[in-house]
Amino acid sequence: MTSAYQHLTTTFQRLARFSHLSAIAGWDMQTMMPSAGSRARGEALAELSVLQHQILTSADVSSWLNEAEQETLNDVECANLFEMRRSWQQASLLPASLVEAKSIAGSRCEHAWRKQRPANDWKGFSANLKEVVKLSRQEAEIRAQANGCSRYDALLDIFEPGMTSAKLDRTFGDLKHWLPDLLQRVAAHQAQGHIERPVGPFAVESQRQLGLSIMKQLGFDFNAGRLDVSAHPFCGGVPEDVRITTRYNNNEFLSAMMGVIHETGHARYEQNLPKQWLGQPVSLARSTAIHESQSLFFEMQLARSADFLQLILPQVVAQFGAQPALNLDNFIRLNQQVKPGFIRVDADEVSYPAHVILRYEIERALISGDIEVDDIPTIWQEKMQDYLGIDTRGNYRDGCMQDIHWTDGAFGYFPTYTLGAMYAAQLFQAVKRALPNIESQIREGNLQPIFDWLQQNIWQHGCRFSTQQLITHATGEDLNPVFFRQHLEKRYLNQ
Repeated sequence: MTSAYQHLTTTFQRLARFSHLSAIAGWDMQTMMPSAGSRARGEALAELSVLQHQILTSADVSSWLNEAEQETLNDVECANLFEMRRSWQQASLLPASLVEAKSIAGSRCEHAWRKQRPANDWKGFSANLKEVVKLSRQEAEIRAQANGCSRYDALLDIFEPGMTSAKLDRTFGDLKHWLPDLLQRVAAHQAQGHIERPVGPFAVESQRQLGLSIMKQLGFDFNAGRLDVSAHPFCGGVPEDVRITTRYNNNEFLSAMMGVIHETGHARYEQNLPKQWLGQPVSLARSTAIHESQSLFFEMQLARSADFLQLILPQVVAQFGAQPALNLDNFIRLNQQVKPGFIRVDADEVSYPAHVILRYEIERALISGDIEVDDIPTIWQEKMQDYLGIDTRGNYRDGCMQDIHWTDGAFGYFPTYTLGAMYAAQLFQAVKRALPNIESQIREGNLQPIFDWLQQNIWQHGCRFSTQQLITHATGEDLNPVFFRQHLEKRYLNQ
C-alpha cells in the first residue's frame, strides 16, 4: 500500500518537472525569444503556474500532509515533509486567479522593460509596474492576514524564512552607522595611488572565452549548464541544466568577467545540491540569502582577492594582450577600486550594501502603501544622494529602472543580497580557519579544497536544515555581521 508520504513525493516530483519546464521557458524568454513571442510566452507560463498551483493546493495534498505527519519517517524525510507543508501553506493562501494575473503582469512588465530602459521611458515602465505592485500588495495582504505579520514581512518570508524587517532594521541600522565613514576612509586611502584603465575595445568573443575559461577553473560543469547573454545577468534552470547569463560591453571587460564569476557561484551551488533528493523540496537551496552567499563568496571573497587575481591575470592577458593596465599591481587595484556608481550589479563591495538598503527601504514603503510608484524616482534620488552622493535626477535607466527584480513582483528579495554578503564573509573566514594555507593554494590554482569545504558544509545539505542551523554548523555561530566589517577594513584599509 502506498503511504501518504510516498504520494507526496510523487506529487512533488511532478511539480519539480513542471518547474523545470517553466525555468527553461523563462530562460529562453530572456535570451533567445523573438519579441513577438512575449504575449504568448507570458500566457503559457501563467497557465503553467496555475496548473502547478492547482496540483499543490489540491485536497489530496492537504490530506496526505496530515496523514504523513503520523507516519514513521527518517530525519531527511521529516525535513522534506516540513518543506512540503511550507510550500503548500504558501500556495494555498492565494487564489489561482491571482497567481495567473501576477505571472502575466510580471512577464509583460519585464519584456517591456527591455525597450523602456534604454529609452529612459519611466512613464511607460511605471504604467506596467503599477499593475505589478497592485497585485503584489494583494498577495502581501492575504499572506499578512494569514501569518499575523506586516505585508512586507509576509513577502520577505518567501525568500528568507524566519527573517523579519525588525531584524533587518537592526542589522542594516548598524551597517548604515559605520558604512559612510568607511567609504570616506577608503576613498581617501585609495586617492593616494593611480589606477590605469585598460584600453579597449574588448571583443565580445574574447570576453566570452575569458568567462568560459574562468568558469572551468571554478569547477562549472558544462555537461550540466551553459553561458549565454541577457539584458540582466542571472542564474536559472535546474541543477541538471543550469543556465547562467551575462552582458558585454565593448568598452570594458571587468563587469562581464565578474558577472560571470558571480553567476558561477550560484551555478556551482545548484549543480551540487543533493542529487539523491532531486525533485523533492529538501533538495532545493536553503534560502535566497544562502544562494547569494555562494555567488558573493565566489565574486567578492574569492575573485577579488589578490591571490585569485594573480591566478587569472595570464588568462586576461591571453585574451586582450599585454598593456600597462594589466600588470599585476594595477590589475588588483582595478578590481578592488571603491567608487560609488549608479548600477548595483557593477558596484564594489563597499558601496554595494548602500544600493541594497536603498531598495529595501523603498520596496517596504511601497508594499505597505506608504508611497506609490510615482513617488519612486524622487525617493530614489534622495537616498542615492544621501547614501552614495550620486545624482540620478531624470536618469531612470541607471536609477530605478536598472534591473528586473521589481518587474515580476519579487518584493522582499533585495535584502538577501547584503545578508548574503555577510554570510559569505563569515563562511570565507571559516574556510581560512579550516585551510590555513588557502591563500597560496589559490595562487597556485588549487581551488578544490575550497569547493570540497563548501560541498561538505553548504551544498550537500540542500534545505535540510534551517539557515541558522546551517551557518552555525559551518562557522560555529549564527550570522555575525562583524566578519563582514572586518573583511572590508582588512582588504580596503589594510587593517
